[in-house]
Amino acid sequence: MRIEILGAESLGVRGLSCVVEVEDRKIVIDPGLALGYRRHGLLPHPSQVAVGEQVRRKIMAALKNSTDVVISHFHGDHIPLPDANPYQLNARQVAPFCRTVRFWTKGSEGLAPNMELRRETLCEVLDRDLPNAETQSEGCLAFSLPVPHGERHGGHGMVMMTRIEDEGAVFVHASDIQLLDNEAVSLILNWEPNIVLAGGPPLYLSVLSPKQRQEAWRNAQRLARHVDTLILDHHLLRCEEGLSWLDRLSSETDHRVICAADFMERPRCLLEAQRVQLYKEMPVPDGWHEAYARGDADTRRYKGLSKGMRSC
Repeated sequence: MRIEILGAESLGVRGLSCVVEVEDRKIVIDPGLALGYRRHGLLPHPSQVAVGEQVRRKIMAALKNSTDVVISHFHGDHIPLPDANPYQLNARQVAPFCRTVRFWTKGSEGLAPNMELRRETLCEVLDRDLPNAETQSEGCLAFSLPVPHGERHGGHGMVMMTRIEDEGAVFVHASDIQLLDNEAVSLILNWEPNIVLAGGPPLYLSVLSPKQRQEAWRNAQRLARHVDTLILDHHLLRCEEGLSWLDRLSSETDHRVICAADFMERPRCLLEAQRVQLYKEMPVPDGWHEAYARGDADTRRYKGLSKGMRSC
């Protein structure tokens, strides 16, 4: 089994996309990304946009020769979008690569009306059906029943988790669970994985209560005790506090607890968390974002500049 994480917050973008290769199959999970359209009142810094361009190219390259595509849910940082903004992946760009690939997608249960409409529009743009894969299994693949996007009954919808097995190794992709639901974590453990890639708790949100923080910590400990390699990223690393949280968890377990950048042996690069600092250290010309959206500006002068940031 070969696992490559394409995009996540510790790799400079919002998302949790990856590609898993087993025998004669190449499985792309959650082929989308976003940059957080506004954070602290600021649009994405051009150096973030440059990283986003790189991740988009990686996702498109992975889709070109994939055999399977998994969509855990229909949020804009997890799928190609029919109405993508300049920093996301446009579904029309990837449609030619998706003619023959087999799709495994989140069903309609728990989808808000706007997400159901997005699902239908994506079907139209890709010119194909997106069948419900929940609870199904086929060959090396298995999919969960719907589990909460965060806290159960929290009103944020549901997601689908993925299990991939190859020669005794088991990988689980648990997008956006945020470690806030005990049942979702128990389901993962029942799958007996060696490697888990999951979205951690959104510590950057003030609405996350002390009780929810404690719940996420306990569930992270449960996973860390039973999984050889636990990769936590996504919402967790939209703030630098998430790195301290992750490193503290790692210090309390004998197993490997890391972020996506660690797994890919790349520097941790929390560009969204550092957006204010990016603007201070690398001022952005007035009108740059409007010009970029029109195709009249590019990111050439900003490529690699974020490498000087702390943790990058």
